[in-house]
Amino acid sequence: MLNPDNTFTATVLGLPRIGANRELKRAIESYWAGRLDAAGLHQVARELRTTQLTAARDAGLDSIPVGTFSYYDQVLDTAVLLGALPQRVAGIADELDRYFAAARGNAEVAPLEMTKWFDTNYHYLVPELAADTVFSLHPDKPLTELKEALALDVPARPVIVGPITFLKLAKSVDGSDLLNRLPDLLPLYEQLLGLLAEAGATWVQIDEPSLVTDLTAAEFDAVRTTYQRLSEVSARPSILVATYFGRVGAALSALADTAIEGIAVDLVAGGDADVAAAQSITDKLIVAGVVDGHNVWRVDPDHALPRLTGLRDAGVRVAVSSSCSLLHVPYSLDPETDLDARLRSWLAFGAEKIAEIRVLATALTAGEAAVAGDLEIARTAVLDRKADPRLKVQAVRDRLAALDADAARRTPADERRVLQQERLNLPLLPTTTIGSYPQTSRIRVARAELRRGEIDQAEYDVRMRAEIAEVIALQEEIGLDVLVHGEPERNDMVQYFAEQLDGFAATVNGWVQSYGTRCVRPPIVYGDVVRPAVMTVDWITYAQSLTDKPVKGMLTGPVTILAWSFIRDDQPLADTARQIALAIRDETVDLETAGIGIIQVDEPALRELLPLRKADQAAYLEWAVEAFRLSTAGVADTTQIHTHLCYSEFGEVIGAIAGLDADVTSIEAARSHMEVLDDLNAAGFDLGVGPGVYDIHSPRVPGAEEIEQSLSRALKAVPAERLWVNPDCGLKTRRTDEVTASLRNLVAAAKALR
Repeated sequence: MLNPDNTFTATVLGLPRIGANRELKRAIESYWAGRLDAAGLHQVARELRTTQLTAARDAGLDSIPVGTFSYYDQVLDTAVLLGALPQRVAGIADELDRYFAAARGNAEVAPLEMTKWFDTNYHYLVPELAADTVFSLHPDKPLTELKEALALDVPARPVIVGPITFLKLAKSVDGSDLLNRLPDLLPLYEQLLGLLAEAGATWVQIDEPSLVTDLTAAEFDAVRTTYQRLSEVSARPSILVATYFGRVGAALSALADTAIEGIAVDLVAGGDADVAAAQSITDKLIVAGVVDGHNVWRVDPDHALPRLTGLRDAGVRVAVSSSCSLLHVPYSLDPETDLDARLRSWLAFGAEKIAEIRVLATALTAGEAAVAGDLEIARTAVLDRKADPRLKVQAVRDRLAALDADAARRTPADERRVLQQERLNLPLLPTTTIGSYPQTSRIRVARAELRRGEIDQAEYDVRMRAEIAEVIALQEEIGLDVLVHGEPERNDMVQYFAEQLDGFAATVNGWVQSYGTRCVRPPIVYGDVVRPAVMTVDWITYAQSLTDKPVKGMLTGPVTILAWSFIRDDQPLADTARQIALAIRDETVDLETAGIGIIQVDEPALRELLPLRKADQAAYLEWAVEAFRLSTAGVADTTQIHTHLCYSEFGEVIGAIAGLDADVTSIEAARSHMEVLDDLNAAGFDLGVGPGVYDIHSPRVPGAEEIEQSLSRALKAVPAERLWVNPDCGLKTRRTDEVTASLRNLVAAAKALR
């Protein structure tokens, strides 16, 4: 039974860590470059934690998560906590360098695989485990961060990734069932609970987002066994098991059967069924995630408050919370003074969401009259958003309604292949890159000068053309067969297009972490999407004018634009995807008209929006594939369509990858050692494919022999007539010297195998 004296009313499930102005990103990259030592890096981290924790305390949260800070990734941190780093990094003596080697590799060590964190655009490092992996507890990080927080008079709640989620997210390197390792992990969690209690923790949050996925009978049993056992630890903090990103369903009753003290439920993604189920749990604290931690819209109090009061009136102890960690939204609206004022009033970033939680908690405990002014502002904004005419552009809706099924169909692929080869005359095993080239200091300086008004758009364009000319010349000198323009003019593969499409808004400081030090500024889709003018044609045709080799037109696909934006929540995702697809379709037609023979429409986020429950997946894949085909089916058979996918568990969407019907699909395969090709073959995939032959997220330069070995493995699964040779992702984040050396080896390997 919950001790009523050990409870709280307002919290969030996690906090971002990169810094409001990306301070941690800059410090880590300075450490990597040798400009900052470990002591300096740790000092930056401590200052960021102090600033954030005290701000959350002063904003009125009465339980604050600690331990969500990370130098790279929380799952990697959990592997460190449990002594489960791969053996290949064990010989690196320095603890921090060993950590970063596991995350991103080095000249001698390959990194861990990386994949998407559930249905978000955050990436985690995949632990590598086996039946003989020896676990051991290394609790310095959570204990240190708890001590820091308590010294600041912060009501700290340590957060750790739960054992079931850790095992489900890990990769079995020997084919063993990792759930069988649960008995080996639980003693470490029991020991950690005791240490946290000794250090002063009254609550601990154990994150188990895997519980919102489809679970087997054995996994349900593991939930009950695990949390009953942990609840029986004699001296421990109260346990809050946090679920998020979807409906908990039957796992909620499994948790309710145990003696833990609290359960966090995502009532944004989980919906009414979880609300109803939670109303019967009166012996625990229900942490009700009614403020969306995964999107940026202001909470509707007339939707959230009835859920909260319904729980309270059923006799449930309730705390108001974000639906998930605030890792997935920007820090604050304060810097966004350039946003349209009307749109800005509809939004809530991290700081604003904390304020909303405090308002809702006060309304729940003291009555709505205590926060009447705040509630009225929120209600006015919600109504104003619904009334804005930009949300419905009739011309777009009429055009989509008039399209028939033929708008998403093309001639069979084998017929297209013959026509395209006649036009392009490419060699066997054609070599290319994915799209972007390193963002040089010249590019960054020019972009900053344009932003500050020190140069005009015309001068900026001149400088970007010079960058394009240099990239084209480099690719020709290296000997690549199909070239790209390098994308120097693009700030981001989604934001660049969003800034040119009506219905989107861009931020100036709305950074969120994608992985490690990689941050993005997701644009906001607030209304119907319209392409007012061409977006890429001038840049691509300029690049093509510099070479006789084909230059790919580079576009971002509708599903990825949708997935990597903050999306409107007032209409089905499929409707927004079709609107974006129509805009991309118009751009492909204009590129073709301008003489471009290869157009790449990237969909790296295809799996990202895949619903976590299998029952919901078929409908998503149907509209996602249809949106891609709508965006690419307007061109002639002689125009070759490429796409690119990366860093996902592809097995679940193999059929959809084939359904895209792209002439060539480049796909991440380096870290997974070409495993995806077997999945493609099993699905009857018979289109062109370019499995990534080296990992661009690592600074190491692969040798020609290493790439040749990767290609040899690929040729066992894909006939040479359909195999392309490329890195596994864009080269934007790499240095030019690394890129040049790697691509020379790539070309040499392809030539050797020809």
